[in-house]
Amino acid sequence: MNLTKNKYYFEALDHYPYSIPDCVEALNYALSYDPQDADSLCLMARVYSEILKDYNTAKAYFEEAMKNDVTSISIPHFYIKCLLYNEDYEEAEKLIAYSLTLKGINKADILFLRSILKERKGKIKKALKILSEVREHSFDEGMVYQLEDRKKFLKGKISRKKKKKA
Repeated sequence: MNLTKNKYYFEALDHYPYSIPDCVEALNYALSYDPQDADSLCLMARVYSEILKDYNTAKAYFEEAMKNDVTSISIPHFYIKCLLYNEDYEEAEKLIAYSLTLKGINKADILFLRSILKERKGKIKKALKILSEVREHSFDEGMVYQLEDRKKFLKGKISRKKKKKA
């Protein structure tokens, strides 16, 4: 039974995000074999969050996925993004703090999301400071380039604020 569930999960993953009807159909099959499969629940949550923009339904799926696998390192990144989109900043902060305790999680990604959270709360200088910490946990050039672009963007926001005040 587990092989069949995995077959449908991988089929759904293969279809995401290019063929959502096929993805959802495969996910429904996967969840019919194992309604508590954290990976399938996470992917269904991503469909609701990233494609349909139904953040409350997505949160319900993410919560169920986390409940079924609290040590998953693949769920928090997407769940935090959903919380940020839905402006659930307190929940996002708690999930970020928890996620950073998980062994094997990409700390650079989670800290990057913390920086975005601070920016959304209007704490741009704190967001910039966090980006320095992200760099310490980055192990690929892509992330380093992304950090440099993000720093420029945030510094531009600071200079625009100063110009408005003057």
